Amino acid sequence: MKSRDTLIRLKRFQVDEKRRRVAQIEMMIAEFTRMADDLDREIALEESRAGISDPAHFAYPTYAKAAMQRRDNLSRSADELKGQLDEAKSELQEAFEELKKVELLDDREHARERAADGAREQAELDRIGLARAVRMHA
Repeated sequence: MKSRDTLIRLKRFQVDEKRRRVAQIEMMIAEFTRMADDLDREIALEESRAGISDPAHFAYPTYAKAAMQRRDNLSRSADELKGQLDEAKSELQEAFEELKKVELLDDREHARERAADGAREQAELDRIGLARAVRMHA
């Protein structure tokens, strides 16, 4: 009984850990996306100040070039994290399925135990009833 309870606790802990990992990756993706969007606005502002929007132009603002590079790096990192997120979600699904299997086995075992207890109790009541009936007819 205790080993089954321990196994269930372990599986729940694993599911919780996988959930936290998924949430952490989602937050990182959201943060990288927000930062990239902020850089897009800064690039547009810098281009409008300079009056030059062609990055190949010799007078294109240096800050805008650096911001573009940073934005592109953030976008690549977010894309890489999306792959990790898919994998983490898959691992979470597997952990959840394992937990459900263990819980289902535990429920079945408890149902068998309750049925056995009920059968023992009914047998005891039947024995008592039979003993009373024999005494009444004797």
